[in-house]
Amino acid sequence: MKIENQVTLEFPSRSANEGFARAAAACFAAQLDPTLEEVNDIKTAVSEAVTNAIVHAYPDTLGRVALKLRIREGNSLEIVVKDWGVGIADVEQARTPLFTTGSEERSGMGFTIMESFMDTLRVRSAPGKGTTVTMARRIVRRAGQ
Repeated sequence: MKIENQVTLEFPSRSANEGFARAAAACFAAQLDPTLEEVNDIKTAVSEAVTNAIVHAYPDTLGRVALKLRIREGNSLEIVVKDWGVGIADVEQARTPLFTTGSEERSGMGFTIMESFMDTLRVRSAPGKGTTVTMARRIVRRAGQ
């Protein structure tokens, strides 16, 4: 599908930047005129993906996180969150609800939440090379638009 608009942001893996990523995604998605529920779904999915990169990709150091936002024809928002951190040895296991490599305060529901709020979710990872999470959500045009 043809890209109609796009933006790429890169930031350090500091927890304070999770809120920035959420807000940036919501602002970019606004051009599709999403409902408040759609905006909240997008913000939640971005929050989960960016938090995963911050917490799991760089457990003992600061690293880079990239957020790519694209609007594709058909009113589809594509979100890509990429890191160059430790990677995931077993992506299928990581996508299992309640599985976590984090501390006991982590729920292990990040990928499940992303999948529930997006139309598609793809996770690519290689140990020692990082992880790329690609999500998409079609925003339904409202009557009169």
